[in-house]
Amino acid sequence: MATTLITGGTVVTATGRSAADVLVDGEVIVAVLAPGSVLLGSDLARTVDRVIDATGKYVIPGGIDAHTHMELPFGGTAASDTFETGTRAAAWGGTTTIIDFAVQTYGQRLMDGLAAWHAKAEGNCAIDYAFHQIIGDVNDDSLQAMDGLVDEGITASSCSWPIRGCSTPTTPRSCGPCRSRPARAWSR
Repeated sequence: MATTLITGGTVVTATGRSAADVLVDGEVIVAVLAPGSVLLGSDLARTVDRVIDATGKYVIPGGIDAHTHMELPFGGTAASDTFETGTRAAAWGGTTTIIDFAVQTYGQRLMDGLAAWHAKAEGNCAIDYAFHQIIGDVNDDSLQAMDGLVDEGITASSCSWPIRGCSTPTTPRSCGPCRSRPARAWSR
């Protein structure tokens, strides 16, 4: 794979900002180093395939937006961003991954709701994506299927209280079984 070194920029991370170089191998950030570092045994600028001069620019390595709503139907409307437009905008802002909410609608099988969201996203995203799962029909089948969500990489789900204008008939009583699921379903 091609290697790229981003130099001269101000790297912004969760802990602050500093002058640093970012080494990328293919699509993976493999190092954030002091400018001009030879820590990896060589002058990286001479050994990589491509050098990008980011002088005067912010470099945001691997931003993640963990709460997005692409194409989400809500109260008779839908979110204005598609997976294509939303992830393209995210990429321009430095975000490399989104975690969107897949929706199970009332009367739909839980895994069919997840499959529908995969179909919306597949081939339409400019960046990486993952999903949380909205449980829109809490019933015995959905509760059983929740354990299978972990096998699909879904480690968080949402069961919301009723909101005026929405047709999902979720009640406080129906959310109780979601909260009492075994911990294995929520961490992986």
